[in-house]
Amino acid sequence: MHASFLSTPVADRVWRSKYRWQPPGQVAEPSIEASWDRVALAVSSVEPTQREVWRQRFRALLDGGLFLPGGRILARAGTAPAASLFNCFVQAPPEDSISGIFQALRETLVTLQAGGGVGIDLSTLRPVGDLAVRSNGKASGPVSWLAVWETASAVLEQGNLRRGALLAGLRCDHPDILAFIQAKAAPQVLPHFNLAVLLSDDFMHAVEEDAPWPLVFPLAGRSLAPGSEVCMRLWPGASGLQPCRVYGRVPARLLWESLTRAQHAAGEPGVLFVDRINRVNNLWFREQIGVTNPCGEVPLPPYGACNLGSLNLTRFVRHLYAEHPEPDLPGLRAATVVAVRFLDDVIDLSGFPLRPQERTALATRRIGLGVTGLADMLLMLGLRYGSPGSVELTARIMAVIRDAAYRSSIDNAAEKGGFPALDRTRLSASPFVLNLPHALQDAIARHGLRNSHLLAIAPAGSISLLAGNISPGIEPVLAFEGGRRLRGKDGSWQIVPVADAAWRQYRARVPAPTPLPAHFVQAADLGVEEQLRVVEAAQAAVDGGIAKTVQLPASATVAQVAQAVRRAWELGLKGCTVYRQGSRTDAPVGAGSTGPANGSPP
Repeated sequence: MHASFLSTPVADRVWRSKYRWQPPGQVAEPSIEASWDRVALAVSSVEPTQREVWRQRFRALLDGGLFLPGGRILARAGTAPAASLFNCFVQAPPEDSISGIFQALRETLVTLQAGGGVGIDLSTLRPVGDLAVRSNGKASGPVSWLAVWETASAVLEQGNLRRGALLAGLRCDHPDILAFIQAKAAPQVLPHFNLAVLLSDDFMHAVEEDAPWPLVFPLAGRSLAPGSEVCMRLWPGASGLQPCRVYGRVPARLLWESLTRAQHAAGEPGVLFVDRINRVNNLWFREQIGVTNPCGEVPLPPYGACNLGSLNLTRFVRHLYAEHPEPDLPGLRAATVVAVRFLDDVIDLSGFPLRPQERTALATRRIGLGVTGLADMLLMLGLRYGSPGSVELTARIMAVIRDAAYRSSIDNAAEKGGFPALDRTRLSASPFVLNLPHALQDAIARHGLRNSHLLAIAPAGSISLLAGNISPGIEPVLAFEGGRRLRGKDGSWQIVPVADAAWRQYRARVPAPTPLPAHFVQAADLGVEEQLRVVEAAQAAVDGGIAKTVQLPASATVAQVAQAVRRAWELGLKGCTVYRQGSRTDAPVGAGSTGPANGSPP
């Protein structure tokens, strides 16, 4: 156990309030080591053989925070047989009827109650003003239903420490898209929701060409007025191309400008580049993905689910205070192999809020292994975040993790069997698999994979605080010193002082007023290109998504926001969220920091 793991007040507070287990009528866990013991024992219990061997390996992985399981795993593994250990879910698009909408709402609330965040694509709901056939009334449109979800989530939250996290997505060609873009324009509106506009490549090209953009919705068997225009589209909730009525056209740049103005004003909606998400999906042959989980790191199909964990990169630096520190790539490779086995076992240990979620999870066995502490690792190695050296190292680290993760999944498939939905021929044609080393491609063709997807980089906010306030996920250091909003057991919020772990370690050796080295940068010191290049380097080795918010200064213009989103698309990212300093009042951070710890999808 690393002696300083809970040495900071914020780390101890996070453990006590979020992850420490107290059985009913019994004494609470006395230490973080007891929490590690509980988790390792529970996860290893599903191993068919050598359970004690795997318990020891899992315990060694957890020791000192080499690997930080997702919050649901750390809080609930070993506490109850049916406890859900999954953080991330996507709801099926609601059927366009009152009963369908409230069925989707019921399923969402059941999932939130179990501790999972939920993404949902509302593009299946007809636009405002459309005729409701059964009632002969007028449809209120998908934006109106956001308030219903919000109210229900707020009621459910009462008495619970964990805030319900929701993401709502809407296609860029839905007739109500402009209203959706403005849905969170006012402060404190829809606080449980992140919003995401689902942008297609065709739309991005239309913006470039200043072309008119059609707004459409499926006919779904309804009659068409004489002279109406019809086009064919793939649409969520339906298989194959669907005939759609064209409601009208707007200039693509007008829609784009409305979107980027909203992002400039309030940091929302984020965007998802859905064509790219589907094009590189390992299960392209059986899934159509519309949205992600609320933080954006896991694109998922209807009823999709994913459990998460992060490798703590600050624990993989050799010769930390010597003249030439270096990344511990062999150690990282070995930890990745065990972490993949751990997360795969979590699938069999976990309960699920809904039966369709369980069926989907067991059919695909998705996991989301990621990293946290990247920026702090770069500081420890003497590299400026976003510099060419840091980008090269990020690419190298993530390639090591990717290859070790896929090798582990292949070996686990040879031992335990591949995921049930596996089609080796079609999987081998996935663009992501085709970019793997040839030895891995050949091994997949022979043995298959245990997991359809293996990698996703989450915000890792709470677990990074638990690890001593290391830089979260692959974000830059938001601030060397500042405050973090934390919720107490009584439900109240407090600002807790925090200091970045790498900065704190450096200042312990080289106190102020000695100036910091030039490579010690915070988010406010970084340009858009520096931030996006790091994400680009990581995304090349990640088969899921990446939660990363592009941090902009308060002085950033609407045009600069637009350029950041466009640049994310040009670099091949799966989405983009921007945060202009001071544009949101609900960020879970306090003075001295530069933005929300997790926002809309990256």
